[in-house]
Amino acid sequence: MLKQIEQWQIEGNAPEAYERYLVPAFFASWAEELVHRADIKEGEQILDAACGTGIVARTAALHNGNGSTISGIDVNEQMLLVARNVSSKLNVKIEWQQGDAAALPYPDRSFDVVFCQQGLQFVPDPSAVLREMYRVLAPGGRLALNVLRPLEHNPVYKPLSKALERHAGEEAGAMMRSPFPSWSIEQLRDLITDAKFEKVNITSVIKQVRFPSAEEFLRQEASSSPLAGPIAELDIDSRQALLSELEESLRDYTDDEGVVFPMETFIAVGYKL
Repeated sequence: MLKQIEQWQIEGNAPEAYERYLVPAFFASWAEELVHRADIKEGEQILDAACGTGIVARTAALHNGNGSTISGIDVNEQMLLVARNVSSKLNVKIEWQQGDAAALPYPDRSFDVVFCQQGLQFVPDPSAVLREMYRVLAPGGRLALNVLRPLEHNPVYKPLSKALERHAGEEAGAMMRSPFPSWSIEQLRDLITDAKFEKVNITSVIKQVRFPSAEEFLRQEASSSPLAGPIAELDIDSRQALLSELEESLRDYTDDEGVVFPMETFIAVGYKL
């Protein structure tokens, strides 16, 4: 697992592609959902942990012009560079910091709300991260996070991972499966409650995702992640075979405007009482 985690620490132009392609495709919509469910109050202190390019922090800032202080932290400095650049253009004030979610560089009881979007499944020790989130929350504070449901609930990514495995190698297939933890709703609940959160509420949210074509779906996923390397190394015939297999597997999800499919994620809210 650790090897996959390190591979998903994307570098180079991938963070820019992540912001350009994947944020509007689904991360922005999920961020809206998290911010809505957290029910931010005036003047609250907010942390976006494992923030990536900062879509949750930006969403909270844009929806909450009421004096809240918003911070974002991520281990990947390249992602933070994009976060700083995008937020500066939006004229929103967010404090960005490089750091590990398992060792948050903040005092106890620093925040009223801690967000974590699609980050918990990538850390070596999710329980340690949740304990840190609990530590930095003030009494009455809440945690709002989301994680993708297992691969069988996101069926388009199963054929994609299989095609990658066949044409780009086992490592590429495993890399594509790694964002989809095997956690059931009760396993996720246990992780959160074991970190002392109470009144934990978990819902399964299904959102429609659309790409112009199967080829564009593959290109955007690859350019936004460490998959860019393995796919770039393929010769033309192998790359075409990969695309042809993906197009065939997505036939039932293809209409006159491209490829459209459901994605399913857990959204969890818990409280520090």
